[in-house]
Amino acid sequence: MTSDSILIERHAVEPFLKNGYILSCSRTEQAIYIDPGDEASELLQRVDEKNLQLIAIVNTHAHMDHICGINTVKEKWDVPIHLHPEDEALYNALPKQAQWFGLKYPPAPPIDHHLQEGQELQVGDLRLKVHHTPGHSPGSVCLEVGKHTFCGDLIFAGSIGRTDLPGGSYETLMASIHEKLVPLGDEKILHPGHGPDTTIGHERKTNPFLTGS
Repeated sequence: MTSDSILIERHAVEPFLKNGYILSCSRTEQAIYIDPGDEASELLQRVDEKNLQLIAIVNTHAHMDHICGINTVKEKWDVPIHLHPEDEALYNALPKQAQWFGLKYPPAPPIDHHLQEGQELQVGDLRLKVHHTPGHSPGSVCLEVGKHTFCGDLIFAGSIGRTDLPGGSYETLMASIHEKLVPLGDEKILHPGHGPDTTIGHERKTNPFLTGS
């Protein structure tokens, strides 16, 4: 997807079909990797094909499927890793998370920078604003850039993120949606952690969890 100066590459693979994203500035060719998972090798090929310069790894949260590809990315691009501090304990427990699903992943590399509410990240000409949106996990964030928002597992097309994992809260998640996400406006394009893109307006009208908001 190309939008003005923004280029977005998305890919998902089994078993989790989790969306990984490469967001880049078309003028400067600087890029970040949002939520590296099992799709990392495929998306890194696209980085090479487009001659992009990866400058950071940014995570919307620290559940296993969103961080299990970070080692793959770091082996090729030694760039800083960004995560909200309230998910750092979860991040450091990647091998234990994998055990819950009968899988094995090595520990993730150390976090370099903590994301904070209202912080802005620069990617070439692009400015990403961080919104702390807990509920799916304590340190979940959304990343807003122009008319786009990368919303992790906060909300999906027609559904919302699960809240039955450690640190999850349905009430907190719904407050994050209504207080942080909905005010961004109906035209905002949402890029979720799973499934297709959608918009805030479409979800307000059709999502059974938001109908009437």
